[in-house]
Amino acid sequence: MYPIFLVLLAGAVGWKVFQLTRAPKDRALRSVTLCLAFAGLQVPLATPGGASGMDMVAGHGAAKLGQNLLLLGTMYFLMCFYLYSASDQQASRKRARIEALVVLCVAAVITVAATTVPHEAFAGSFATADMTITQLAVFYGVAGLYLMYALAAAGVWTVRYARMSPRPHATGLWITAVGLLAMAVACAVRAVFVAVRWEGGVVPHSVMATVAMLLVVSIILFVAGVSYSAARSRLAAFRLWQEHRRGYRRLAPLWELLASRFPEIVLNGSSSRLEEWGLRGVHRRYHRRVVECRDGLVRISPYLGELEAEELMHVGPDLLAGRLRAAYQGPASEAAQPVVALAVPQQDDRSSDAAHLFALSDALRTAA
Repeated sequence: MYPIFLVLLAGAVGWKVFQLTRAPKDRALRSVTLCLAFAGLQVPLATPGGASGMDMVAGHGAAKLGQNLLLLGTMYFLMCFYLYSASDQQASRKRARIEALVVLCVAAVITVAATTVPHEAFAGSFATADMTITQLAVFYGVAGLYLMYALAAAGVWTVRYARMSPRPHATGLWITAVGLLAMAVACAVRAVFVAVRWEGGVVPHSVMATVAMLLVVSIILFVAGVSYSAARSRLAAFRLWQEHRRGYRRLAPLWELLASRFPEIVLNGSSSRLEEWGLRGVHRRYHRRVVECRDGLVRISPYLGELEAEELMHVGPDLLAGRLRAAYQGPASEAAQPVVALAVPQQDDRSSDAAHLFALSDALRTAA
């Protein structure tokens, strides 16, 4: 699960940073970006190699303290995201300043607790720490209670937004809400563990391992929920890109026949190969080819024989493909018949228009 978490987190941070470059004054977007960035910064401190390196440089226990301080920052900016998303901006800024004072107080308390305890006390993890030492109990207990408060508040706000939002945004918000509330529950249970162990009680390791797994799964759900809407929109954009790329190639037989007979239908446009096959370039090339095919069909319509205009508009693709080839091989003299639109769809929309062109181009390919 750890590699999956890293991939999701890196993708979420990268996407939010990209969005922030387009809207640098958006406070809500800035808050969620900082929230994910703080979450990413604490990942190296959570690994054994990163924690030992930090402890060697800054002293034993520095990695654990730094990880918890970054976690507090993550939760604070998460709350700021919801505050700045509200309509009352003045009240949101005031509440954000109050929450900043609260998180600074919590950070000061756990910092004092961490620096006044012997360094050896931080040698173990949460499961192996000696909670009978008051400073350790304060360190884990106060941080856990603040995390529970922040996560629960964020989870409730997320549920409210999910109920008001349409899909697919609502789906991502519901996933985020489940992750936040599950993290809040895990933090609450861990706070109970701290109280029990501070009084000398014993909590089974299997129970603590289950809560730790719940915390990991809830974090993955949170990151997946935050990234859901963006990932879904990017996937839809990629599918449309593939569809237009295939459509561009599928129209090649029809376009080549018409463009060779009437070179003037080819619209001018020059760009680099990277730009042409980029996300926007493919859409531009596809729509330009559709327009050029339509223009070419109108230009070649007077050369298709003695069919009436109404018959030409609704003739089948196989028959029309044969007449197009005959007209292409015939003389290029001026025709007496009027121009008429060919392969006209019954429904006036882009998909139906393209479907008729595809059928005609496929017929040309089959005949060839």
